[in-house]
Amino acid sequence: MFASLYRRRLLRLRQIPSVAGTNSGRPNPADALLSHGYSSAALAGATVSEPCPTTASYLISCGLSPAAAAASKLRIRSTDRADAVRALFRSYGFTDADITGMIRQAPQILTLDPDRILRPKLDLYTSLGIQPRKLASTPALFMRSLDKHLIPCIEFLRGILGTDGDVCRAISRNPRGLTASDLDRNMRPAVDTLRRLGLPEASILKLLTVDLTVLRISPDRMSQIFEDLKSLGLGVTDTGFVHGIRALCCIRRETWLQKLALYQSFGVSEGELLKAIKMQPTVTLLSDENIKKKLWFLLDELKLELSEVIRQPVVISFSLEKCIKPRRAVLSVLMREGKIQSNINLLSALLGSARNFSKRYVLRYAHEVPDVVKAYEGKIAFVGFRGRDVLDPQNP
Repeated sequence: MFASLYRRRLLRLRQIPSVAGTNSGRPNPADALLSHGYSSAALAGATVSEPCPTTASYLISCGLSPAAAAASKLRIRSTDRADAVRALFRSYGFTDADITGMIRQAPQILTLDPDRILRPKLDLYTSLGIQPRKLASTPALFMRSLDKHLIPCIEFLRGILGTDGDVCRAISRNPRGLTASDLDRNMRPAVDTLRRLGLPEASILKLLTVDLTVLRISPDRMSQIFEDLKSLGLGVTDTGFVHGIRALCCIRRETWLQKLALYQSFGVSEGELLKAIKMQPTVTLLSDENIKKKLWFLLDELKLELSEVIRQPVVISFSLEKCIKPRRAVLSVLMREGKIQSNINLLSALLGSARNFSKRYVLRYAHEVPDVVKAYEGKIAFVGFRGRDVLDPQNP
């Protein structure tokens, strides 16, 4: 089955037109896919112990800072090849900013053979529909072997996810998941474990689409995650189970237990906490300082009840500076002007999408109360609420 899929893939790639033009001198993508990715022999440069002045100068011309260029141990023996690499990326739609970002992360990319190594990988990613900006965020996508890693892993993912569109979405959401996982050491065992533990195929598809890095989790750790989620009252068929797996895959179990203890130190009962995590598993991913800062703010500044907050745990995931503070400033302006009642359900008003909040509380009153726009932009600093509704019309 796998061999058949692999052959069909190569046959389809033979029909992919070059996105950079129809230059007959360019190699056929299918032929290039039969090469063995990149190896040390394919590099036109090498790392050395002492910085090379010529290389440093070239890296600066690529947008690196003098300090970063001087610190690089890379030696570029062919600036013509490096120029060709940059030109190739431009021809596939990468911006100069994209290219500079890749070089900052992985300067050795400038030493790869543009036609034999990079072009076939670019053709593969282009055939899947992955956008240049997504590829640019993870230059390691161009450093893994084409035949030994990328094609087998992509075929494996297609076998689970179903279509190129699904594969594209999964890789685009977390490109590192494709480069950091090994097919036989990580991917296969991880999927086999998910199936053995009873996760439905539809949930496996959703999990991989959301975050491919879960494929790096060992079978033993995954089994423990399932036990921890079940202890919260979640079943493998529950909607929150997938999000719970993703959340717990991001932290060590000891760290997760510490987060639970931190929430309980604020007075949250075990039952309340379990319900909150069941509703919003990502509240365990915040740093200790972030959790403390948000809870203190919600309880002390906004005068919300702990029981209110823990019943709507999504509010803990909202950005304090970018979301909560501007919204509460808008609401305070509207209270001052008598446009909304002071006994409004504050938490409900703060929640929801930015679009809905803006439509309901900012755009609706922008002409009558221009200060709501200033408040939403952070130009009116909030210094009190409800009982002492005071606003400072200065930048916070």
